[in-house]
Amino acid sequence: MPPADLDENADRKETLASIVYERLRREIITVAVPPGERLHIRSLCDRFDVGLSPMREALSRLSSEGLVAQSDHRGFAVAMMNEADLVDLTRARTWLNEIAIRKSIEHGDVAWEESVVLSFHRLQRTPRFAPGFEAERSEAWEIAHRNFHTSLITASGSDRLTRYCENLFDSAERYRHVGRMAGVKGNRDEEHRDLMEAAVARDAETAARVIKTHFEHTAELVREVLKRKLSQARE
Repeated sequence: MPPADLDENADRKETLASIVYERLRREIITVAVPPGERLHIRSLCDRFDVGLSPMREALSRLSSEGLVAQSDHRGFAVAMMNEADLVDLTRARTWLNEIAIRKSIEHGDVAWEESVVLSFHRLQRTPRFAPGFEAERSEAWEIAHRNFHTSLITASGSDRLTRYCENLFDSAERYRHVGRMAGVKGNRDEEHRDLMEAAVARDAETAARVIKTHFEHTAELVREVLKRKLSQARE
């Protein structure tokens, strides 16, 4: 096979893997695929109409992000969710985001400030719920929410740190979806505003304090849901 054909096939596999990765990732984060569910590769290949190679690549990427668990004997499964993991996740998010936001405030320029203000404005202007679907937040709002939190830390000087924070954000989003499915309605708009204002004012202490409170308050609401589910399972 000519080298050009090999390159074309490799590009196609990478594109297919990325498409499957994004779709399956969305299903896992929104808990459309429940925690602990086995991910049978051949069944997934049939459902997404792709071959084994791009499917394995997509699952490996999800595994590296902690959304999928992999074992030698059981293959792939959606990562479990429990109170201990939520506590650990919240602690890690708080530590890393505190470092990232402090460094961004220290090193960020005017363009960074503008990106924070703009992403906050877009978040405020994006409806939380799609018309007729008030039990579930709109995908547009979720994207705006993620972009706002990312904007706060992009001037840290470390792309790797930003990626870690983004991956932890997505892991936490799974827990937020569990809370919303159970009827938990948290509105943290004021904390978002406080974060934006602290960043622009270069007030690292306030920003670090608010981000900690922001994460911990949301986690506590979800912890109560997990405790109720565990209690009901034991009855």
